[in-house]
Amino acid sequence: MITKEDLLGTWKLESWTLGYSDSDKITNPFGEDPEGFLIYTEAGWMSASISRRGRARLPQDISFRSMPEATKAEAFSSYFHYTGPFRVEGGDVIHAVAQSLNPNFPGTEQLRHAELDGHTLVLSGKEEVGGITRFHSIVWHKVPPLSEVVNVASD
Repeated sequence: MITKEDLLGTWKLESWTLGYSDSDKITNPFGEDPEGFLIYTEAGWMSASISRRGRARLPQDISFRSMPEATKAEAFSSYFHYTGPFRVEGGDVIHAVAQSLNPNFPGTEQLRHAELDGHTLVLSGKEEVGGITRFHSIVWHKVPPLSEVVNVASD
């Protein structure tokens, strides 16, 4: 069974797939090669960010607040983020959302069943949308600490 200590650190996204109760189709909300990171801290906080790879850059010759709504909507629809405290109960991790790009997420709890196989973490969950149950499967790989990856100069 997974523990808080098993989750601590940084995880890099491999995939996010969705299945549906009303069909056999499988979709990838952010494409077949998404980018993202999931961070769990000793202090009990988590942060998850996921995006479509190769997102279009925003125009640099105009203030963000002055950009057309469609331009901003496209940028935001290709990115997902939330953060807040987490806890582990049984084989599940519960994310208590404190802040999110999606204004409907704060104040919710996101229940994820967690399975760990070596350095691979699979978080799965389900939700009802329009009378259809959607089944999420998000695969993450543990990232080594920067001190093991980068030769950090010492004083």
